[in-house]
Amino acid sequence: MTVGDVDNLANGFDPVVMLTDWDVGTTETLPDGRTLRTFHVDAEDKEIEIAPGVFFPAWTFNGRVPGPALRAKEGDRIRVVFRNFGSHPHSMHFHGIHSARMDGVNGTPGMIGPGEEFIYEFDAKPFGCHLYHCHALPLKRHMAKGMYGAFVVDPDPEKHPDLADVARSRLLGTAENANWQELVMVMNAFDTNFDDENEFYAANTVAFAYMNTPIRIEKNRPVRVYLINAVEFDPINSFHLHGNFFDYYNQGTTLTPTLRTVDLITQCQGERGILEFSFAEHEPGLYMFHAHQAEFTELGWMANFDVVEA
Repeated sequence: MTVGDVDNLANGFDPVVMLTDWDVGTTETLPDGRTLRTFHVDAEDKEIEIAPGVFFPAWTFNGRVPGPALRAKEGDRIRVVFRNFGSHPHSMHFHGIHSARMDGVNGTPGMIGPGEEFIYEFDAKPFGCHLYHCHALPLKRHMAKGMYGAFVVDPDPEKHPDLADVARSRLLGTAENANWQELVMVMNAFDTNFDDENEFYAANTVAFAYMNTPIRIEKNRPVRVYLINAVEFDPINSFHLHGNFFDYYNQGTTLTPTLRTVDLITQCQGERGILEFSFAEHEPGLYMFHAHQAEFTELGWMANFDVVEA
């Protein structure tokens, strides 16, 4: 492990807080009765500390890497006010269903230059665990510099009557959802010498963050992890849970598992999914999880759950 502590205050973000720090925007009701949900996202250049004493010149959304974890409900009208305070043209490309005008790639509207503003607007669909990222060229550089974040769309139980209870358990703000311990983890890495090879790996940016501060889990409440792979320069990443197994929902777009009772999944860049598991029958203690590429674990992508009695 690394020696020493990262200055989270100077960074402007704390990996422990990031786990549950959902940005739900501001809401108003449209004439047709639907919810308009507005988010504000700024691009800015910022040096961040990714390991004790190791600083990286990042390009960020809202001053953090990963960017804010945006969360909405299926069917909401989404409005994202994007301002570019960075030194390069940027955009926001959302994984979801939308028009070409809202795709954030070269063309209309294309790239948003330094000092410019653009408003993205689309409906929140399909439900699932998605992401957004800058789509400016060279794409590998904008991704490697930190321009990505989680975009989660909760299912609307009324649209899924056959599995309404499951849908309610995913819908933020419901009693069913409050029973779950939900965490968002964006797996990422950093090329500190710009040779297209990563020197540090992590979940939520800071190497070994959850070894130094294990994630507290109450054993009698189920766990749901929204997992996204944003690692550049490596073809796959993975998540392995020690001493337990989980159900996996690839892309998060189904209400029934795509894999059941597994302890390891792999993801390509941009791939994501939802993991659900429980420690109800386990003794309290530290349970490790990490990438199952040994190089990744030794360079920072290793963590612990601290399972405790309620």
